Amino acid sequence: RQRSFKRWVRSGGGFAGVHAAADTEHEWPFYERLVGALFKSHPAVQPATIALADRSHPSTRQLPSRWTRSDEWYDFGSNPRPSVHVLATLDEATYSGGAMGADHPISWCHHPAGGRSWYTGGGHTAASFSEPLFLSHLRGGILWAAGLAKAACRP
Repeated sequence: RQRSFKRWVRSGGGFAGVHAAADTEHEWPFYERLVGALFKSHPAVQPATIALADRSHPSTRQLPSRWTRSDEWYDFGSNPRPSVHVLATLDEATYSGGAMGADHPISWCHHPAGGRSWYTGGGHTAASFSEPLFLSHLRGGILWAAGLAKAACRP
């Protein structure tokens, strides 16, 4: 299955990862590169403010420049910024328990191994999937990953 998945991504396939997509396949380096970073820890579910870094991507263009919502906010084992195009970051001053510091990417896109990969750290709570802005964020990410929407996603 891993070989088939790799082959599909390398042939231009797209991947859209939501929340816990960053908390699997910890022993598979290809998957970590595909997602961009893997889960390390999280504080309790709480509100936080997301600052948009790119308002032109289909997954972010409809969002306010500072978007406050509640979720389970992941800290990652490494900062993905060097290898991804960061779409949004968490403002750690707006919640308790963040461990990544002043640069805390929470949504990004990139072109790993010839394919397309989009990730959002949101989506832990059931309420996320009834929030119009979150659903719009997801829709834009899925459309971009599927190659149905255009955006620049180079680091």
